Amino acid sequence: MEKLPPVEKIYEAYSAIADGRVAMRTGEAAVRSSNGQKEYTVTWDDKAYTSNDSATYWQGYAGYPVIAVLLLQGRLPLDRGAAAKFKGIDWTALNTRFKRDYAKAAAAVFDAMDCDAGTKDRIRAEAERVYKAIKELDIVIKRGALRPPKASRQK
Repeated sequence: MEKLPPVEKIYEAYSAIADGRVAMRTGEAAVRSSNGQKEYTVTWDDKAYTSNDSATYWQGYAGYPVIAVLLLQGRLPLDRGAAAKFKGIDWTALNTRFKRDYAKAAAAVFDAMDCDAGTKDRIRAEAERVYKAIKELDIVIKRGALRPPKASRQK
């Protein structure tokens, strides 16, 4: 992968998986945002992935919808136990509160997490393992034809 995402996007992908917000189909997936106001489309063809989430579309790195798909496809290692710890987190609100400082948003999640320090360390180590796999992944992130969606009023 040419441009790497922030490691914290792995935690957002875990939330999408834990919440059941990823609907896999043949050649594409629909991924609902953490607050339910947007739905992103991830498409792939062999090594090329596109998504209309803002990170992928505007920044050119794999945003959390792409990472969630890669985890579910088995192209990245998925520890469902680690992912389950991120169920029900409104990353949209957190990222707004922390002005897109993803490290601060993730730190707030870890501070509020109901588990011991050793478990938190294991989760961080697992995310680093996924991040290492992202670095080694032979795929291309492209800007697709679909523009990022506007927020809807329905959840």
